[in-house]
Amino acid sequence: MTSRRTFLKGTLFGSATALLPAAEAAGTSGSGPVLRLPAPTGPYPLGIRTVHLVDPSRTDPWVGGARELMLTVLYPARSAHGFPRAPQLTPAEAREFADLAPHVHPGLPQPGTVDWGAVLTHGRVGAPPLPGRRPVLVYSPGGGDSRTLGTTLAEDLASHGRVVVLVDHPGDASQVELPTGMRTTVLIGPPDPVTFRTMVDTRIADLRLVLDRLGDLPLAPVVDSCRIGMYGHSAGGTAVVYAARDDRRVGAVANLEGYLDPYPKPTGFDRPLLFRTDGFDGAARIESSWAGLPGRRGLLPDANHWAFTDYGSLVPRLQASGLVPATARTALVGAGDPAATLARVRRRVGAFFTRRLP
Repeated sequence: MTSRRTFLKGTLFGSATALLPAAEAAGTSGSGPVLRLPAPTGPYPLGIRTVHLVDPSRTDPWVGGARELMLTVLYPARSAHGFPRAPQLTPAEAREFADLAPHVHPGLPQPGTVDWGAVLTHGRVGAPPLPGRRPVLVYSPGGGDSRTLGTTLAEDLASHGRVVVLVDHPGDASQVELPTGMRTTVLIGPPDPVTFRTMVDTRIADLRLVLDRLGDLPLAPVVDSCRIGMYGHSAGGTAVVYAARDDRRVGAVANLEGYLDPYPKPTGFDRPLLFRTDGFDGAARIESSWAGLPGRRGLLPDANHWAFTDYGSLVPRLQASGLVPATARTALVGAGDPAATLARVRRRVGAFFTRRLP
């Protein structure tokens, strides 16, 4: 229907020239440690693009007006030679994140101590996609987190031959730079039940919009719409389960420590992956909300809630530099060896999607 029409604008990541100075200046400004994301383990180099979605049929619950989203798309590239690595955050996002980080996650460094704009992804700006049709995975981050904090796992999944779409949810994401301006989070502390329900309802609608528009993405020719998976962390884990419920387009769902009690028990799944840490203070609620749901179960030892994200690698490095206390590190990602934790997450999530979307 015309009234339900969704407008999509696709932008090659590298064509947004404002992004490039951060990549070119990596490691040359700011103080503190130079932070690096772990390299992906797959055989393929990576390309990267961003996409701006606008849905005029839906009102943004946080600020009004048409609902807008930002996506990052990672994909296997034919060649990375001569193409620069993209920054994890735009310069404006890095400035916002530096101010917001210790409020979104207490214990993270204070503003001016870390050059967040110098962190590079392994995605190559403008790299041509590898020919062939590939499975696509859609990711929803945890509440208060931006899509970019799921880069490490997404890069690994993409380096093994998948297209991965990271979705930002403006309003609860810490910061999102849209073509229309910067959006910062409305959350201050843990959300109350009404806010959490609004957040998840909004994310479910966002994810269904992305599924509807996969065929219009700039990389649509290399996306296999018959092999779609979804995964999410925390509130994103909740959202992907319910977004995929009764949607036959989605063949695999991985929930990384998200509650499944805001709605009636989900049905219609063929053994989703339910993966949690052993240190999360919401473990009892997680187990209760997952009770009776068939699925593959995974437990991440010596870890805490944000070990599934880029914090799992970055926070131990910040602790080693004296910028994060040991108590904050344990509360965020756990005290375990970060390399071993990351290897377990990559192996378990990657193997799950390989089985389900061969």
